[in-house]
Amino acid sequence: MTAAGVDRPPSGLASAKGMRPAGPRLAGLRLVRLYLASRRALTCLLVLMAFAVALRTALHWMPRSGLASRQLPLTIQAGAAALIGVTTRSPFGEPERATGRWLPLLRLGTVMVLAGAAVGALAAGSASAHLAGGTLGMLRDLAGLTGIALLTAALLGGALAWVGPLAHLVVTLHALQAAWTTPWVWPARPPHDRGAALCAALVLAAGVVVITVRGARDTAS
Repeated sequence: MTAAGVDRPPSGLASAKGMRPAGPRLAGLRLVRLYLASRRALTCLLVLMAFAVALRTALHWMPRSGLASRQLPLTIQAGAAALIGVTTRSPFGEPERATGRWLPLLRLGTVMVLAGAAVGALAAGSASAHLAGGTLGMLRDLAGLTGIALLTAALLGGALAWVGPLAHLVVTLHALQAAWTTPWVWPARPPHDRGAALCAALVLAAGVVVITVRGARDTAS
């Protein structure tokens, strides 16, 4: 027996000392990945692609004018907005509250990315096709409906975020038939109507601010 090597640390301890903790950048990326997974962001993107295909198919067969040319595109836009609102809910609550100041940024970033993806998907689906109101009208209508979905999520919960866009869609379809002129029913206004664009922008801004600061109602406190 010899005393050689007694002063050496165990191999496991040596390897543990040689390990370095993950940097803040990797931790931040992991937090973002887990947040997006809990909000089913990938599923949302896949459904948005399906909406784009449905819009493309509908525009190929629908008439170029009349009420029918507005109904189905508006329904698809309301569905896309409702989908964005539903993703504000997590079945696990919001464990990200432990990250402190990062949670509002995660909410804001997710909403903006999904809203941008919705605009891109529907714009691609309507490319080289006749869309009533054009891309500008689609952008205005989708923005306002998304704001309604976010406000509904904050008021009723993410699982019921579809109620607001659906209710506004019903009002809009009636407004198209009755020829209403109020800018608060912006899908019934021409695409270059400044009042309608302002109302849609205000609703979107209010929805983004509320969902960023407070989150959906059914989140864990």
